[in-house]
Amino acid sequence: MRPEPSLLRELIDMSPAVRAVAGRGCPEPAIRAAEAEVGPLPASFRWWLAEYGSGRVDGADVVTVAPGGVRLDADDLVGRREGDRIGLWDDGCEGPCLLALDQWDGEECAVVRRDPFTGEEERVADSFAGFLTVRTALALGLRDGPNPTVARLWRSVPGVLLPGGGRLYGPHVIREHNAAHGVAASAPHWVLVGDDGDGGGLFMRRHGRDRTSVHLLGLDAVEHGVETAGEPLTGDLLAWAAAEVAGR
Repeated sequence: MRPEPSLLRELIDMSPAVRAVAGRGCPEPAIRAAEAEVGPLPASFRWWLAEYGSGRVDGADVVTVAPGGVRLDADDLVGRREGDRIGLWDDGCEGPCLLALDQWDGEECAVVRRDPFTGEEERVADSFAGFLTVRTALALGLRDGPNPTVARLWRSVPGVLLPGGGRLYGPHVIREHNAAHGVAASAPHWVLVGDDGDGGGLFMRRHGRDRTSVHLLGLDAVEHGVETAGEPLTGDLLAWAAAEVAGR
């Protein structure tokens, strides 16, 4: 799924991990000049450059495009290119994160972390938008997410806009929605991962063998029990959401 710009902007505005100011984007000619040297940039990262230009994640700078064609290795993405990798971000602790230009899915490429001692790489996100989402989840104490399925979602996008005004939640709003509907008290083994825009909540289990099934239950009926009162909706949240978005 493609990251939705409005949700990505919302995440950036609310994230305790991300610091960036809208309206300070890089000029389009500068972005194109960089792409002429390194090839096409992933869509969500290109959007970030055009909207924000620069920013910090957990106190460390995100690579940007040098103005006026000036190439400064310290902050310019062209200077940070090493073969099919571009140095994206490095907090000096966990090992540098890089854009993997040989690992594309549509308009997005993966973000990998390189071990500073062994040189081995680990995939940490499926897109730049996913990188910001994952760092936000960590900063909020949500770790990878409430279950593996949501963790997979967040590695790609900061949430999903569904038809009819519904959405799947990103880490910056999921606690707020769960607290608003008393999920922890009424359904402690479940997590509200989204809503259908018409008063229905999308629930998944936090623990146990089945952490892939999604149940639909009215948000005013959580106290009746998700498993007994909820309606099974899908066994594959990501595929279901992708189909919903495609038909929107």
